[in-house]
Amino acid sequence: MNQDTLQAFGTGIQQLINRENLTRNETARMFREVLLSRQPDLHQGAFLAALAAKGETAGELAGAWEAIDDLDTLHIKTALPTPVVENSGTGMDAVKTFNVSSAAAIVAAACGVTMARHGARALTSRFGTVDILESVGLDVECDVEIVGRSLQTEQIGLFNGMSPKVHPAALGRILSQIRFGSTLNIAASLAHPARPRYAVRGVYNERLVELTAQVMIEIGYTRGLVVYGRDDASGLGIDELSITGATVLLDFNAGRKIRRSILRPEDVGLKTAARSEIAPTENLGAERRRFVEVLAGCGAAACIDFVCLNAAAVLYVAGQTTDFREGIRMSRQAIEDGRALRKLRNWVRAQNAVPAQGLTRLNEVLAEAGL
Repeated sequence: MNQDTLQAFGTGIQQLINRENLTRNETARMFREVLLSRQPDLHQGAFLAALAAKGETAGELAGAWEAIDDLDTLHIKTALPTPVVENSGTGMDAVKTFNVSSAAAIVAAACGVTMARHGARALTSRFGTVDILESVGLDVECDVEIVGRSLQTEQIGLFNGMSPKVHPAALGRILSQIRFGSTLNIAASLAHPARPRYAVRGVYNERLVELTAQVMIEIGYTRGLVVYGRDDASGLGIDELSITGATVLLDFNAGRKIRRSILRPEDVGLKTAARSEIAPTENLGAERRRFVEVLAGCGAAACIDFVCLNAAAVLYVAGQTTDFREGIRMSRQAIEDGRALRKLRNWVRAQNAVPAQGLTRLNEVLAEAGL
């Protein structure tokens, strides 16, 4: 190993330990070293930990994103309907829930929004986006162009953020080995194969609301809503719009931060729920049954409200409504008239190297749920 390169990287780590910021270019250069595994494992881990411990700047996060987007992200070539919207959370939040973001994406797609998701398997929760969608029949290990065709025909697709078919160089290797909040919670999830410019993004700490919006604006997002929810009873945080307490919202448009506000469920006609009503179940079988029940409109009322609230945020960002109450009404209607469940079926058919195999799996889950 080149001693000069080793020393330069170590100097960067020491700078972070001294609580000195890196420039965007410096961070991008160091992340390239990590992604290409040109540094010892100890250096790589020390770099991620020191950056997180100092607290990342918008420039540092943008530099990390730049390296991942450039070196370790396969981008689709398929022409997509516009606008393309993503909805995702950073993970690492204290309050764990059922997979509301995936259900909300399906509902929003059923309402006509093109939803390009970029998710992962569970690292700090029981079941991640990839886990739950795989369990209902989606092909989560397919090539990015299959996802692109699904986006084109069904207006929804999922890129597996831990798959070598999406991030072939190193991201899966790194994420599979760490269990602490790092720069990658934001930067890696922004390294999206479809490069959407509209997003609803949840964060696990209130201090990240402004920072995440700054990073999104820095790397080219033109419309976004960054959210941090709370659970009233415990005071703990959630990286979604909350049905159990207040949500901090930061709304930006055309590269300008517009306003920061607080939203409570009652403000949009919903009842505040108890944390236990939306908590994850103990096993994947129960979780996937609840998932399809919610999409069919026969699940727990609090879970359906939770999904409709988060889908309404997507409809708002996509420009389909200027009012959250109306967005909730539109979302609930898509569930009640069967469009949401049909969208899931069509998605499983479209995003599958072997569609019949995926549909068989989905039909088994629907039968388990009595649907």
